[in-house]
Amino acid sequence: MLVFPAIDLYEGKAVRLFKGDYAQMTVYNENPIAVAEDFKRAGATCLHVVDLEGAKSGETPNIDTVTALSRVEGLFVEVGGGIRSMEVVDRYLAAGVDRVILGTAAVKDEAFLRAAVAKYGEKIAVGVDIKDGFVAIKGWTEKSDLEAMAFCEKMQKIGVRTLICTDISKDGAMQGANHELYRELSRRFGVQIIASGGVSSIEDVKKLAALGLYGAIIGKAYYTGAINLAEAIEVAK
Repeated sequence: MLVFPAIDLYEGKAVRLFKGDYAQMTVYNENPIAVAEDFKRAGATCLHVVDLEGAKSGETPNIDTVTALSRVEGLFVEVGGGIRSMEVVDRYLAAGVDRVILGTAAVKDEAFLRAAVAKYGEKIAVGVDIKDGFVAIKGWTEKSDLEAMAFCEKMQKIGVRTLICTDISKDGAMQGANHELYRELSRRFGVQIIASGGVSSIEDVKKLAALGLYGAIIGKAYYTGAINLAEAIEVAK
């Protein structure tokens, strides 16, 4: 299993939210590039980036920072947050990003999703943010009427190769990941599943790796020191 340490961007800084709440934001580092270099020194080969401003606006306010992150040698960079048009997809991939993550757009604009998958194939991932069994959208501010498992099945049929599944209730809460959810996802679908939300201990990483998942995202647990990234990467192997 691959470990994707996360950098959430807001005004060019590395921050974290508590349960997706913009009012509960902590700035961890004013220099995200330095954070990515630290990840790399710990043995990371992947990086998960979210533009929190983009998630709200649908624009690319942090593209200069994302471009700089994608130039850190030896890191596979995926980015999400407000990617709702082919122009934005093109812009990120041209900037050197390896994979873009569609969230709200995958729910709201199926024609765009299909066009993006047709054009870029495995460079397109879909973020499935789950709240009470349903898909949440617009930076987690709205719950849709789409049942999460049915939505994942539809994504697989469309040809999406990677699903990043977040249990919002666990995100940033340091209470452990929803292992039952990921067991069910890996059992039901033949796509690459990345676990996100609540990965808060080495034990969590071990359990997720044992499920045969493709990847797991580590965010707050790294920044608070609850998880040693180098150890997590070793355990995940």
